[in-house]
Amino acid sequence: METRYTPSRVRLRRRTERPGRLNWLFLPGGPGLGSESLHELIDALDVPGSCWAVDLPGDGSNHVEAGDPFAAWPQVLLEAADALPNPIFAGHSTGGMYLLSTPALERRLAGLVLLSTAPDANWRSHYEATVASEPLPAFDAALHAYSAQPTTEHLRALCVASAEWNFNKAGLEMGRNLLARMPYNREAVEWSDTNFDSAYVANWWPARLPTMILAGSDDRIVGQSGWDDARFKGPHVRRVAIAGAGHFPWIENPGAVRRAFADLAEAALAYTAD
Repeated sequence: METRYTPSRVRLRRRTERPGRLNWLFLPGGPGLGSESLHELIDALDVPGSCWAVDLPGDGSNHVEAGDPFAAWPQVLLEAADALPNPIFAGHSTGGMYLLSTPALERRLAGLVLLSTAPDANWRSHYEATVASEPLPAFDAALHAYSAQPTTEHLRALCVASAEWNFNKAGLEMGRNLLARMPYNREAVEWSDTNFDSAYVANWWPARLPTMILAGSDDRIVGQSGWDDARFKGPHVRRVAIAGAGHFPWIENPGAVRRAFADLAEAALAYTAD
């Protein structure tokens, strides 16, 4: 796996390579999960060009030994976009929110994919409703343990205990396995919780950049109603609901996700040909 680092230690690891001029940059959610959470997504796709798993400095397994790795979050995303020609950024959940907090990306990108994400922090009311209506005693116990002792292993146990909210029954076993093998990084979780999550509001929107808003039809984590606003519509915007899927829709319905990305690839190739 080819690995590159930007000056601020954003890590890009090439996962797949096909003929074509596009470079697909996959930014994980969480934060703290690591880009390993997107491997099944990347492997499910058949798009022209190279697919890169991206980790910000201090996120996932991308540890930084000196200095404050979070000092330039999320603006450090610009370095990743500048590292490769014709980049398309795809951000999952909080990753998509970081992308929409970095306006200078617009003139650098060949496309934008927003996966299971939202335009502002109001998505949290949807998550809170899920927690209230679908209680998980194992999650409550794991949360208590993590609050008392915030270790990486307790964070992993907490995320695995949330699997029934993140995945439908068809994807539950695969989803648990996915969450169990992530590297996790509690410092990234704490930084985002303190500095970003509750105050998040998208501060840019593409004027003509090929854009796809994609989410599972049964996402119980991030509510999608915020995208109904007219300002998020336009001929350059595709909105795709993946049937029978949850917060990681490529787990339950990879075929539909593959087709959606193929459609965006066509639009991005036309856009970069202008």
